[in-house]
Amino acid sequence: MPDGKMMSGMDHSQHQMPDGKMMSGMDHSQHQMAGMDMGGMQLAQAPSAKPAMKPNPSDFTAGPVHHAATEYGPHVDMRADVPQYRLDDPGVGLRNNGRRVLTYADLRNLRTTHDHREPDREIELHLTGNMGRYMWSINGVKHSDAEPLRWKLGERLRITFVNDTMMNHPMHLHGMWSDLETGDNNFIPRKHTVIVQPGSRISYRVTVDAEGGWAYHCHLLYHMLGMFRTVIVS
Repeated sequence: MPDGKMMSGMDHSQHQMPDGKMMSGMDHSQHQMAGMDMGGMQLAQAPSAKPAMKPNPSDFTAGPVHHAATEYGPHVDMRADVPQYRLDDPGVGLRNNGRRVLTYADLRNLRTTHDHREPDREIELHLTGNMGRYMWSINGVKHSDAEPLRWKLGERLRITFVNDTMMNHPMHLHGMWSDLETGDNNFIPRKHTVIVQPGSRISYRVTVDAEGGWAYHCHLLYHMLGMFRTVIVS
């Protein structure tokens, strides 16, 4: 891989070879894929890589990863069992190239945090798919088969995304701000779209202040049909 990151520890039990044969039982710990960013998917980080930013553990839940039963099957070809919170990782092709690259770790709000409340609850969503079949979903369930996400007006949520795929996913919540958790609770940056890197975990807070139905989706056009949820606020 271009950045020296390996795929050790990745669960490829449903990954298919070009001839259609399954890769279950094979050791992929040294398998490299040119051009693919596998940072955080139980990967052995290169010694020269920058240390990952460590947000305050009290700011978000970082316990063991749980994969729902719906994430197992031919529609999901891999799962990240040890996702990393890597706000300071610029991504594939931009690491260690002699230039400074701005990352989410550099973001700081010009104004103090709008809503200082601790989250009332956390929702963990897994970004899933099958690269070979180009099938995309959330928690292994495509939009047409999924129930809406139901949020209560006025509550404060923590949304945690775990990216189980080898692609970046820019996730956009309509109607409400996404307050990115960087470890600085006093100047939390506000975003509309949050990029979730391969093999990573990322968290942000949402003040549920807009009643009605809202779209929540990956902004990559070819992912959107499956990697989409309807949010109902009431």
